[in-house]
Amino acid sequence: MPQRGFRGRRFVLFLYLALVGVGGAAGFLTATFVDNLEPPAYLFLVEFPATQFGFTAYGALTIATVLGVPLLLVVYVSRYVDDPDAVSPKD
Repeated sequence: MPQRGFRGRRFVLFLYLALVGVGGAAGFLTATFVDNLEPPAYLFLVEFPATQFGFTAYGALTIATVLGVPLLLVVYVSRYVDDPDAVSPKD
C-alpha cells in the first residue's frame, strides 16, 4: 500500500522546495524594495542582472546550493557507507 502524508523523503523534499521558494521570494522582495542594488554573482562566477528576476534566481539558487550539497552528502553516506558497528566482530 502506498504511503500517504509527509513522512521521510517526502517531508525532506517538501521542506527543501519550500526553503528554496523562500529564498527566491526574499530575492524578489529585496529587488522590489531596495534601490541601487549591484548585480549579484552566484558562486562569485555567474553574474545576474540587478532586476527582480535576477535576484529571485540568485536567492533560489543560493539556498538550493547551500542546502542541497549537504543534503546530497547525507543521502550518499546513508546509502553507500557501511556502518562498522552493524557487522558482528570476527572471532
